[in-house]
Amino acid sequence: MKTANANPVFRALADPTRRAIFEELTRQGEQTVHALTRYAGVSQPAVSKHLTVLKRAKLVRHRREGRETHYRAQPNALAPMVDWLDQYGAFWRKRLDSLEALLERMEP
Repeated sequence: MKTANANPVFRALADPTRRAIFEELTRQGEQTVHALTRYAGVSQPAVSKHLTVLKRAKLVRHRREGRETHYRAQPNALAPMVDWLDQYGAFWRKRLDSLEALLERMEP
């Protein structure tokens, strides 16, 4: 597993507004930029910039329909981040198990 694959996902989701937009799309499904602007409580240009970052990280896809752009979440794009977290979860479980075994051996 390469950490570099997870970097764009971590960077994109580091911003609370982008996380909220991604979560909203995940929960509610496809939405227009206008709907996301109402939800996010920031300007339409700001939402568009956030969506561009999410698109670069492959966390959202878009489609045009007339004058509207519709966005939908791509949860599978979280896979590199999940892999990274799994790797460190296993590392810490092993460390904590070793500590527990050591403490048990030290008990009187």
